[in-house]
Amino acid sequence: MAENMFLFWGSGSIPCWKPMIVLEEKGFGGYKNKLITFSNKEHKGEDVLKLNPRGQVPTFKDGDIVVNESNAICEYLECTYTDKGTQLIPTDKAKRARVLQRMHEAAANMQQKLVLDLLYYFFQTKEEDRKEEEVAKKVEAAKEELDRWEAYLGETKAFVAGPDFSMADVWFYPIIAQSIRMGLDLGKFPNMKAYYDKVTARPSVQKSWPPHWKEEPPMISPFKGRI
Repeated sequence: MAENMFLFWGSGSIPCWKPMIVLEEKGFGGYKNKLITFSNKEHKGEDVLKLNPRGQVPTFKDGDIVVNESNAICEYLECTYTDKGTQLIPTDKAKRARVLQRMHEAAANMQQKLVLDLLYYFFQTKEEDRKEEEVAKKVEAAKEELDRWEAYLGETKAFVAGPDFSMADVWFYPIIAQSIRMGLDLGKFPNMKAYYDKVTARPSVQKSWPPHWKEEPPMISPFKGRI
């Protein structure tokens, strides 16, 4: 089955990393793929645009089926191949409800406050234009969100939605990993630190680890000294 799959992806992109983890967890590690370079605008290339007119990655093919948008790819793979590899969304109603809650909570809150609000502010605002009071507000919101997830992990003692690795972790973990790369110190978040170490060691995460992270330091470290 993996031989019929193809993924366009970018290194270090949270949206790209999520389906890559799912593909590994479902046992499709041999899928064909192409690493694109954002700086060269390869995501706007003809080979991507003919599948995804928005010119975005991840862009995924499973045979003749094209699925774009990272969350859609993740859910497509789990729903289509429920019997393969790791079950990422439980069949038990209560467990499934918790996983779905944490999935969308991570996307709507964790990603918003740590990545879209704080990290992107540093990426998109020139240093001389940054306002410290604005940064302070965003840092405080990020801290509150981290405290919330620290409490969740204190309750589960394992993964973000319970004792088993799930799609909620697929959606949550890359946010934390990217934040750590950007200077986040988990010293004040022991539950999250234990969680991060455990998930980082998973084969699916190691096999899909952003290649340029091993070779290049981050351009900025907005979390360093702030959280």
